[in-house]
Amino acid sequence: MMLQPILNSLNSKCIVLASTSPRRKLLLENIGLKFKVIPSKFEENLSKESFCSPLDYVAETAKQKTLDVVHRLYSSEVPPPDLIIGADTIVTLGNEIFEKPNSREHAVEVLTRLSGSSHEVITSVVLVTQSPAEPKYSIVQFHSQTEVVMGDLSQRVIEAYVDTGEPMDKAGGYGIQDLGSTLIQRVNGDYFNVIGFPLHLFAKEVLRLFPE
Repeated sequence: MMLQPILNSLNSKCIVLASTSPRRKLLLENIGLKFKVIPSKFEENLSKESFCSPLDYVAETAKQKTLDVVHRLYSSEVPPPDLIIGADTIVTLGNEIFEKPNSREHAVEVLTRLSGSSHEVITSVVLVTQSPAEPKYSIVQFHSQTEVVMGDLSQRVIEAYVDTGEPMDKAGGYGIQDLGSTLIQRVNGDYFNVIGFPLHLFAKEVLRLFPE
């Protein structure tokens, strides 16, 4: 895999995942990365209407979530981490943004909207490394967009899926890696981005940041 040449060196560094997402944690563990999880305390309450596009919105949310952890760790007396990883994922239909459902009814509504249509999944990733200059950290940010085509779902199927509880902690109200896989007709782009983390782009950026 892409990080194998530097994996031993990378795993000797202090790496932090600024996310509580169990899917991001598992994806990074699966590629052999060693890290600790420090959740962000940033309240994800940015006004969607104040952004020109869904990409701008998810990029700013990802940045603020990551910076919350950065500021806490860089203000302590212990040496800061070598790498802090943050991310945010949204589902969009046109310019409408779908994040995690806030109720059963909301999950049914979201899936009804997505049924039989093509939508975009956008993940913005933020990587923070130490810097000798001020501020004492450097930020690299990138994103991945994937087209997902959902099958034409009956109301019975949607409600049964929602009743499993799976949609409630997932952007767009479905998990492509679990039971929700049966809802998806086609994926055009990075499958792992739909889960919540674009591994290939991440590996490319990490190789550039830590070329040894």
